[in-house]
Amino acid sequence: MRSSSTAAVVPAVVTTLVLTLTTAPADAAPDPFSRYAGQQLSWGQCAFTAQPDALPAECAHMTVPRDWAAPDTGRDLVVSISRVAASGEHLGSLLLNPGGPGAQGTSLPGSLAALQPRLHERYALIGMDPRGTGREGGTAPDELPETCDVPIGRLSPRTDLDARDRSADSTTEHLKQPRAVAEACQSEAITPFITTWQTAHDVELLRMLLGESKMDYLGYSYGTWLGAKYASLFPKSAGKVVLDSSTDFQGRLQAAFEAWPRINQRMFEGSFLPWMTRQFPEAGTTPAEAAANWERARRFYAGAGTSPDQFDAIFTGMGSTLRWVLGALVFVLGVRGANGETTPAATGSALAPQLDAQSRAVFGTPLESLTPAVVAAALADDPSDYLHVPATRYAVACGDQPTRSAAWYRRLSDRQGPRYPLFGWQYGLGEPCAFWSDAPRQPLPVLPAEVAGRVLVVQGELDPQTGYEQARSAVRAAPGVSLVSVADSPFHGQYGFEDDPCVDGAVNVFLLRGSRPGNITCPGVPLPNETEVHPVPGPVGSAPAVTAATAPRPSLPALRASVRAMISDVNRPLR
Repeated sequence: MRSSSTAAVVPAVVTTLVLTLTTAPADAAPDPFSRYAGQQLSWGQCAFTAQPDALPAECAHMTVPRDWAAPDTGRDLVVSISRVAASGEHLGSLLLNPGGPGAQGTSLPGSLAALQPRLHERYALIGMDPRGTGREGGTAPDELPETCDVPIGRLSPRTDLDARDRSADSTTEHLKQPRAVAEACQSEAITPFITTWQTAHDVELLRMLLGESKMDYLGYSYGTWLGAKYASLFPKSAGKVVLDSSTDFQGRLQAAFEAWPRINQRMFEGSFLPWMTRQFPEAGTTPAEAAANWERARRFYAGAGTSPDQFDAIFTGMGSTLRWVLGALVFVLGVRGANGETTPAATGSALAPQLDAQSRAVFGTPLESLTPAVVAAALADDPSDYLHVPATRYAVACGDQPTRSAAWYRRLSDRQGPRYPLFGWQYGLGEPCAFWSDAPRQPLPVLPAEVAGRVLVVQGELDPQTGYEQARSAVRAAPGVSLVSVADSPFHGQYGFEDDPCVDGAVNVFLLRGSRPGNITCPGVPLPNETEVHPVPGPVGSAPAVTAATAPRPSLPALRASVRAMISDVNRPLR
């Protein structure tokens, strides 16, 4: 194993030699990497506090230009990176991205290394806090994420907003926030330079500094878009690419968000409500009864000061087990409140430890003291002076490609609302990209054929954050890409944290042995507190009895749940 100092120096020397010995044609464009490829990575202590049971990482800073299209102009930026070196013989570097856009990723390698020891044995796991996201764990002003600060006076003063109300006044009030967010984000000088095109160039520089001929990659959610675009822009540099919970990387990034009403309604009705009837009978003994009681809970919270939009949002983007537990908690307490009960939630459920943890984390009180009134008070809107929106989220989502108009999104709301009422009415009235006026500065190519054979997509059938149809569309538009479908899975992020031996086995064999599966279907794993998978009608259909042999993995349930929740939470809409 090479020491940290050796690992930092050798890549810089190698890169310098390559640049020195390569003779460029007289009319060739200047190499944008020439000013930055000679820097050395100095590894040291990270600013973040690692999750319990995660392996320790080391961190470094990488200097990048503000604009890769004009690297000699503007002030340089600093990007934080992390590394957990391979515990055995070094096979390569695997860059991880948890998604967003705008998620910090430097703590992810330590978690994945602990949960996937076979991967950790051969790979140096690399994390990055992408440009605009600051430094994970950092507290200095220059280490904080870029934000768009929206004065609260620009937003609706109403605390009873309900997108089901189609009156002119309701529509006007709903449109205030997305318009103000778009204007605030576009007024930030850094916004045009926080895009996937720019970040992909940062990744290419990182590959050079690590001294790797190829950069292997594992991305979740938006990270699938970034990984695919990196491979498209730098096809000779991209190695094995795993895209988990995928966008349609051959189409439009914004389409992934536009599909939220459909995919959330499907998961809510087909998976969550039936699960509620099995785990919490007081919510209802049939899905239809549970749906009716959910509406009663919605009315109860509205009467207690929680906007219906806010209530709906709790049940939207529930891509992790912790989100399901939170949803169950709010649901059951809402039903109790609707019934006129004032007592705390029952603690007899087998999920009581998880319910208690969420009660303490979200509502600041133990489960045994959590009453309908406490939940209602916590969910009620409490505006501050400013709404602070992470700039990277919209700089990327709205700035990567041309956007559609507010009128188009209003029509989308009118179409989706009746069919997908959980979020269909609300989404089209709340999308800041509808008010984005800046045109993209650089085009993003689609995945070329020469890369397709090195790409593996993994997708859950009922994923409520990146829909199955998005992944399937991308695979169909990129012949040669393989798809691992996970039947009946309603969660976001499949590899590494779901403890699914079929998925983990397929991905590990691809990364470690270079043997990529064809298009296969893995069975999902049971839902919380269940021992069997309950099939749900969906785009995949029934799963065959597929298994894949893997080495024993540590269980580490708390770490798994924490990382699953992080990957889900960073890929939810902002409110």
